[in-house]
Amino acid sequence: MHGLGTALVLPVADLQDAARAEPDDLETRFAGRMDDHLAAHSTAPVLVALSGGSDSRALMFLAHRWAQLNGRPLIALTIDHGLQPGSAEWANDCARLCARLGRHHQTLPWTGPKPATGLPAAARLARHRLLADQARALGGQVILMGHTADDLDEAVAMRRAGSTVSSPRPWSPSPVWPEGRDIFILRPLLQVRRAALRNWLNLRDEPWIEDPANQDVRYARARARKALGASDTVTPQAEMSGPHAYPGASAAPLPAGTRLEQDAGILVLRPALKRQQLAAACLCAGGTSQPPRTRQLDSILERMARGQAFVATLAGARLEMQGSVLKVMREAGEHRRGTAQPLDLPQNETVIWDGRFEMTASTGNMTVLPLAGHVGKLPPTQQNQLKALPAAARPGLPLIRDDQGQFSCPILAIGHPVSVRSLALARFRAATGQIRHEADMLTVAKHGKATDDDLC
Repeated sequence: MHGLGTALVLPVADLQDAARAEPDDLETRFAGRMDDHLAAHSTAPVLVALSGGSDSRALMFLAHRWAQLNGRPLIALTIDHGLQPGSAEWANDCARLCARLGRHHQTLPWTGPKPATGLPAAARLARHRLLADQARALGGQVILMGHTADDLDEAVAMRRAGSTVSSPRPWSPSPVWPEGRDIFILRPLLQVRRAALRNWLNLRDEPWIEDPANQDVRYARARARKALGASDTVTPQAEMSGPHAYPGASAAPLPAGTRLEQDAGILVLRPALKRQQLAAACLCAGGTSQPPRTRQLDSILERMARGQAFVATLAGARLEMQGSVLKVMREAGEHRRGTAQPLDLPQNETVIWDGRFEMTASTGNMTVLPLAGHVGKLPPTQQNQLKALPAAARPGLPLIRDDQGQFSCPILAIGHPVSVRSLALARFRAATGQIRHEADMLTVAKHGKATDDDLC
């Protein structure tokens, strides 16, 4: 066996015999998971999150083989958190592995100050942000991660100990916003035991890195891993409850008639919603990231079930129930709390404004700001068009001011020099599990409009 710095290669004899998988069987099952969600011959690169640990190292070999057979570009990304003395060398080892396989590799450093508390959660968010930003820069939409069945067990054990960590899912949207827009995470090894992967690597005389943090009981995951290792029972993998950055990432069907109203980012829903679907609607229409509390959601759902008209605010969103329709939009007062700051738009660069709109200006000297207080500055035709939208939704719409001091609303204008895509629809579809395959992304990734058929 090879040595690798602080890496530790476990002897085959120490592995759990029952967890071993035959190499051909593992590769076949892996390919099946990949084929379930990815287009075989797309030219878009697939990204691999490669840390150098046993799980991600096995993932890299398996993904390399799948990409060879299917003609897909494959790029490995290594996050150097800078939290361990050997992290730079670990990243170099990942680069050497990719060079051996003939695959492109990039190291992405997590720079800046690190928090004194909550370090694992901060590192996770930083990792996802770096991966999502780089995936988009490279033209990819799917990031592979090497989570295993052991990670499912650890997440459940951590929640039972009081943590709020969520369970990893086989296919899910990136958990960061807005960096993770249109980016998905695929975990094709989620039903495989870590011991089986280490056995698979040992049979190939491939070493891996052991991060000391995995044994540091100051952290909840290390404590859960230690407790599970000492237990004779295995946590049922079916227990995948817990909070999620995108509540409701399940494939439960949406009520008929769910749609997006024009390009204004207003979700029009039917009352027969699941709790997690309502939570997702609030985040997506509001452009926010903090999920509403269960108690608040249940209160809204009870009022909806009674069929009563009401207006409520929740997680930065405004909910208007009238008859059999619920409209969810940006809460009008949010801009007064400084959440929608004026933003200069760089020419030909895509930016996100207010967590809800993706904008690209074809000319320079453009500024976007909330429409609130400026309706009278719009051209008369746009003022008339504005009347078709709910009054409460209007203040939070984007307003463009050019270098001549002229104002216009780009979602109401044809051929405007600032192109706008409402992100509410794509985000809502991702959050509610309606995007199950790479090809499904194409229907909303290029525009913000949709018909009822796009959602239902």
